[in-house]
Amino acid sequence: MAIIALVSAKGSPGVTTSALACALTWHRRLVLAECDPAGGSILAGYLGGQLDGPRGIGELAVGELRDGNLETAFWSQLVDLDAPRRERLLLPGLIDPAQAGSVNPLWQRFADYFTALDRGTPGYDVLVDCGRLHVTGPPWPLLRAASVVLLVTRAHLPDLSGTRAVVSTIERDFAEHRVPPGTLRLLLVGNGHGRAEISRGLKLPVIARLPHDPRTAGVLALGGTVRSGRPLLRAAAALEVPVGALLERRRARLAWPVQQGVPDAV
Repeated sequence: MAIIALVSAKGSPGVTTSALACALTWHRRLVLAECDPAGGSILAGYLGGQLDGPRGIGELAVGELRDGNLETAFWSQLVDLDAPRRERLLLPGLIDPAQAGSVNPLWQRFADYFTALDRGTPGYDVLVDCGRLHVTGPPWPLLRAASVVLLVTRAHLPDLSGTRAVVSTIERDFAEHRVPPGTLRLLLVGNGHGRAEISRGLKLPVIARLPHDPRTAGVLALGGTVRSGRPLLRAAAALEVPVGALLERRRARLAWPVQQGVPDAV
């Protein structure tokens, strides 16, 4: 299981920008899935609308509801962000928020499919951009299925106030659905209060802080040349280490009961 989900409380703290920065810098073979019910932006923004024809999660949803063909249609809906290597793939989000009605009944179906992708040949982790939590039809099944959930927030008091309420909402839902503890972490964006202070105030660990880097954020939002030496991309690349450590702990925790029942090797 290797779903890494990013979600925010309100406003635009940079969930999509953070997710795209990670997708472009991590060494993991991954699919970046735009699952924000309010709509995706990478296709029209970073990729500049260069692709012809509809593509993405909306098309998958329509096909799945009509034919039940997710397994066969999935790979044709992806965009190679690092062509032709197929190591950084994008599943574009909804073009029209009105399409959310087709996707909402399928969040659990997508969660199950994404969970199985790391068992393929080759295997892929899935980095999921869930957008803001307080929208119609939030993708709760994806958050519950994730091995790591990163709650993205700015570090100023107005943003943190809204984030506090979302932390409580997520923790209640996770407890109700028996999501393993330790799944949720804070990802800070930009300047503001310190990590230790925020962690104490929200009673949740801070996994990292991504710096204020408007030049790179503009490229990721509107297209242009990505420079790996820029502060945002360096910090996003470094985020792979603590996220990878959390994934390994999650895998070890899930495997532990099985290992205890296995006879000694001969």
